[in-house]
Amino acid sequence: MSERLVIIPTYNEIENIEAIIQAVFDLSTDFDVLIVDDNSPDGTSAAVIGLQKKYSQRLFLETRQGKSGLGTAYIHGFKWAIARKYDYIFEMDADFSHDPTDLPRLYRACLNGADVAIGSRYKKGVNVVDWPLYRILLSYGASFYVKMITGMRVHDPTAGFVCYKRHVLENIKLDSIRFIGYAFQIEMKFRAYLLGYKIEEISIIFKDRIKGKSKMSSSIVNEAIIGVLKMKIRSMFTKERF
Repeated sequence: MSERLVIIPTYNEIENIEAIIQAVFDLSTDFDVLIVDDNSPDGTSAAVIGLQKKYSQRLFLETRQGKSGLGTAYIHGFKWAIARKYDYIFEMDADFSHDPTDLPRLYRACLNGADVAIGSRYKKGVNVVDWPLYRILLSYGASFYVKMITGMRVHDPTAGFVCYKRHVLENIKLDSIRFIGYAFQIEMKFRAYLLGYKIEEISIIFKDRIKGKSKMSSSIVNEAIIGVLKMKIRSMFTKERF
């Protein structure tokens, strides 16, 4: 058992799942992998079960009964990881928009003193490949908006490629996390920021998915825009319980 766990939430990722798992296990640094699948009708779970025969001590699967959102999938995975005493817990997408070869860089940042290491698209300019202009503007604009509202000096607060030290997740009240879409990523970083943890960004190149379908929707965007403002206001009055 490694001290490092990569959590990958999935829904209909049959085209990517075997390749992304293999890419993680091909790294020279050992990582365990937990797939949290929302009962994908395309057979994602079955593909993972097939690979478990090869990686029985390194590959784990949690199958949930329905599509319940990115945030709740990660919280499920965080609790699973905490219960098994993993020291370094990673978030990563299944679609290769996050390069698995960057995992050791996030790990080293935490080894060198960071409590939270973020794979950042915007630390050094805009490092996004194959996104249409409107989506880049939406994402970059959202990052500026979050910095302005929350006061966090994080260039990419919506990033989903993250390493947390276990004690950070143990001290964040996971059951009180409100967001379930991509705004979940903002809320997690904001709570770590309020608790005074050291957050470091590592510049990465983010590539749009080649296979499969994006889960982005207008409701996710609305959650982020309105929810971030509510989150900031709530923290001003209930910081000790936030």
